[in-house]
Amino acid sequence: MNELDQHRYFFDSGIRFQCQRCGACCTGAPGVIRVTDEEAKAIADFLGLPVQEAIDTFLYPWENGHSIREDGDGRCLFYDEGCRIYPVRPRQCRTFPFWTAILRSQTRWDSIRRDCPGIGKGYLYKKCEILDILEGK
Repeated sequence: MNELDQHRYFFDSGIRFQCQRCGACCTGAPGVIRVTDEEAKAIADFLGLPVQEAIDTFLYPWENGHSIREDGDGRCLFYDEGCRIYPVRPRQCRTFPFWTAILRSQTRWDSIRRDCPGIGKGYLYKKCEILDILEGK
């Protein structure tokens, strides 16, 4: 049994979530949206652009990969009344709101829940599924 499985969490009984594509997590406070080389290629292919052009236009170097550029108010450059790359969005976007920083405490979770209309709707993620997401599985 995994060490994380042995701990008690506020999400032990699971969390319902279904993305409403509202953009609440794509706009607002600036942040880093990690993009691997493979994800950059998928984005470029999806947009019908050469990889380097997509990187130069939409990404900037970050650690061992890239991050998506944002406009001056923190809006992801791919968000325009919906995510323009939703089918190929990076893992970080696909796993929201199941991020360690958000699941660290009930208080933090509650603050995100107030802004995200998808929390409490849709599929019931079991504790083991949430932990798998956190571990990158």
